[in-house]
Amino acid sequence: MKLAIVRQTYNPNGGAERFVSRALNVLSQSGELDVTLIARQWEDAAGWKTLTVNPPFRNRQAREAGFAREAAKHFARFDIVQSHERIPGATLFRAGDGVHAAWLEQYNRILSPLRRWTQTFSPYHRYILQAEREMFTHPQLRNVICNSKLVRDDIARRFGLGAEKLTVIYNGVDTAAFHPDVQRFSQRAAWGIPAGAPVLAYVGSGFTRKGVAVALKAIAAHPDVWLLVAGRDKHARRFEALASKLGVADRVKFLGPVSDIKQVYGSADALILPTLYDPFPNVCVEALACGLPLLTSTQCGAAEWIEEGKNGWVRDALDVKGYRDAIAQWLAGRARGEDYRKAARHTAEPFTLDRMAQELNALYRELLA
Repeated sequence: MKLAIVRQTYNPNGGAERFVSRALNVLSQSGELDVTLIARQWEDAAGWKTLTVNPPFRNRQAREAGFAREAAKHFARFDIVQSHERIPGATLFRAGDGVHAAWLEQYNRILSPLRRWTQTFSPYHRYILQAEREMFTHPQLRNVICNSKLVRDDIARRFGLGAEKLTVIYNGVDTAAFHPDVQRFSQRAAWGIPAGAPVLAYVGSGFTRKGVAVALKAIAAHPDVWLLVAGRDKHARRFEALASKLGVADRVKFLGPVSDIKQVYGSADALILPTLYDPFPNVCVEALACGLPLLTSTQCGAAEWIEEGKNGWVRDALDVKGYRDAIAQWLAGRARGEDYRKAARHTAEPFTLDRMAQELNALYRELLA
């Protein structure tokens, strides 16, 4: 059977890529599948055949539309087309980025009325919304891989897809690499953090979307709590200025991109991610596997794994007081000797890479049959 994987820029270390490569390589080696990667460019094609589709473009709308148009011309050559881009006509779609309409609704919550109004006329957003609707309602679509129930239920509600077309497969994690023993990689001393200080970690790019401002405001009410901010953002200095304004700059470390994220997990006691919208970020799976309880939002797919007060807390993305209260509960639990690390690790342990691969294999075999 010939299968095509469609991804504009294929990065073997990306979340979507890691998600499928393990399972597909197993099937490829067994002789069940002949896999071709359709992309503009790639760093490593995972040993698969490659088909370059790289039409010129002037702006991001033209970039999306041009790639979709040219990639779709090749779909008829394959028995199954698994797209990671919003392209009508694919057999299988992985909704790793969730639903664009849902993201816009959440993002509008922090925009001014003028910016919300101008966004409705954005050619890019209009194109993505139309492509999304055409893709989810296209007769060729046989299944959607959702990385959370949040995404599954949203797609069902907005586009009328039945349960038989929506499969939830959670992101897997290397439970041997991401383990509570990452504490041996701790950089507390190097970063000037007192040995016994409670430390929250934030990991991710896109500080506005993922709630760095809320995290800063939340720790302002807790003078003993430190915050590590790991990730790239072109407006990072704006958040550094906010930390100074709030009087927490001496307890916040803006680390920028970190080559070994285990150093961050090993230095922290919990992860905070007050994200406006995140279908299911890998960072949450990794942090839980490392024994870090999670403070996140209702619009984060990882909230589905949280048992309030046991392995984390869930609040609205903009609820600063709610996160302050959650931090207070976390600190009180630490003082009582609550074993949040054990509970967090227990949550992630079943979601191994092998389990993810088996679930993907089962779905592929069902489609191939």
